Amino acid sequence: MRGTPSSPVALVALGISTGGPKALQEILPTLPADFSIPILVVQHMPPGFTAPFAKRLNGLCAASVCEGSQGEILRPGVIYIAPGGCQMTVDRTKDTIGMICLSDKPEKQLHVPSVDIMMKSVAAAYGPLAMGVIMTGMGSDGAQGMKAIHRDGGFTVGQDEPSCAVYGMPRVCAEMGILDRIVPLSRITYEILQATRYRQKSVS
Repeated sequence: MRGTPSSPVALVALGISTGGPKALQEILPTLPADFSIPILVVQHMPPGFTAPFAKRLNGLCAASVCEGSQGEILRPGVIYIAPGGCQMTVDRTKDTIGMICLSDKPEKQLHVPSVDIMMKSVAAAYGPLAMGVIMTGMGSDGAQGMKAIHRDGGFTVGQDEPSCAVYGMPRVCAEMGILDRIVPLSRITYEILQATRYRQKSVS
């Protein structure tokens, strides 16, 4: 396990499945309104469900939450939910913040959207400036993506077994030895803020 990243992370990639809506509704509202980097979220959901879910989260959160759209430039402090029925990736040239790319092309993937596809693109685009978070869910989606982020020097966090609805996706990553932190649901926001070197603005 590595310590806190040597440089502040520039983007968080979060993968979650079974038990995810409840977990996200617990942690995302605890992020501050002045949080400074984008978060990409893949929550396994069918088409038609992710837009209302993003809207509901946006009403609960101080940070902005929206469904990701093709060609959208990533904005600091915005949480992007991958649309159901699409694969969401990020494209970034050196020194730019990044852009969302959506594809509805059929791939040999059990999940559309897929955590692995999103996270692999994040690892390729951000390298050691990426943070991967794997949370409650069945199966192993996200394991290869988290491995890519870890391999490329990014920071990786997994939810612990007691706080998961289903300890599947984080378990696979833990058994692969690719998690820098294994923490309860209640501590995930803290790990994100630490990795981004968040400092609350003083009120004058």
